Amino acid sequence: MIAVNEPLLNGNEKKYLNECIDTGWISSEGPFIKKFEEGMASYVGKKYAIAVANGTAALELAAVALNLKDGDEVIMPSFTIISCAQAVVKAGAKPVLVDSDLDTFNMKVEDIEAKITPRTKAIMVVHIYGLPVDMDPVIALAKKHNLKIIEDAAEVHGQTYKGKMCGSFGDISIFSFYPNKHITTGEGGMVLTDDEALAKRCENLRNLCFIPPRRFVHEEMGWNLRMTNIQAALGVAQLERIEEFVAKKRWIGKMYQELLGDLKNVHLPIPKNESSENIYWVFALVLKDSYPKNAEQVMKELANHKIGTRPFFYPMHKQPVFNKMGLFLNDKMPNSETLAEKGFYIPSGLALTLEQIKEVSRVLHEVLV
Repeated sequence: MIAVNEPLLNGNEKKYLNECIDTGWISSEGPFIKKFEEGMASYVGKKYAIAVANGTAALELAAVALNLKDGDEVIMPSFTIISCAQAVVKAGAKPVLVDSDLDTFNMKVEDIEAKITPRTKAIMVVHIYGLPVDMDPVIALAKKHNLKIIEDAAEVHGQTYKGKMCGSFGDISIFSFYPNKHITTGEGGMVLTDDEALAKRCENLRNLCFIPPRRFVHEEMGWNLRMTNIQAALGVAQLERIEEFVAKKRWIGKMYQELLGDLKNVHLPIPKNESSENIYWVFALVLKDSYPKNAEQVMKELANHKIGTRPFFYPMHKQPVFNKMGLFLNDKMPNSETLAEKGFYIPSGLALTLEQIKEVSRVLHEVLV
């Protein structure tokens, strides 16, 4: 089986992990935590970074740190992972959804302003699959209506928008370090901000709100969302190679574009838009409307040929858990539904070889007829 993702762990990962073991610093208080936080903050261009247990925790921490409450609304895409909407709901607020663009997979920025009400408190932008959201109009809307921007940059480590690093645009931004990300710590996440008070609140909330002068006296309830020193050691080693990883991802994308360009029944991801060159976090395919099979059927055929795949996100407005809450019952997001039905991605992890890319291409030419 050619896995849909295999991380690359052949740098300083073992050296730094051994250092954790040799020194005994395996908990959340080890020195690699601060080194990873400072490294990510410097790389992205933010003043403060708070390492947490995973990307979902980062989103939930961001929503609570912004003091979202009952009746507040956050505008966000329907086409994304459930963690985004879940974070808003768990904070007591309401997600308000917009549809996504079929070419970039990102939220339709032109639809945001019509969804703004007096209850809107924030816009959550989620950079999907490799190209960034068009941030200039989002920033303009946020300033016009005094809204916060939550920026989910989990899928675009190292990507830029008009030359500025993704993750640097949000009032509060998050990253995930799951194994399929450009930088992985196994599980892990990061919250970044330029706001000192917001950073301090995130630090307190991630650590059960242990606040001086007496450790076990609490004024507020928080969570244990801490990252371990072992995870951070992996992150430091991975961050050292981020530019190499970005180049490798773009090389994978280029190879697939060349080898799959003659396929007639599928749309390939666009190589670039006006602001950015695709970073190809995943190599995403969308079956054409004229093609009779859906993504699930094609993925099963590819699995029979030992090619790993993953489906696209399932839209938030169609999620049973939210519909049972009475959310999104009248929402219609045709592009998001099309992407969920027709979209999937193929092996594109950092350890992928040219021979594997050629084999994936060969099988796709056999299956997509």
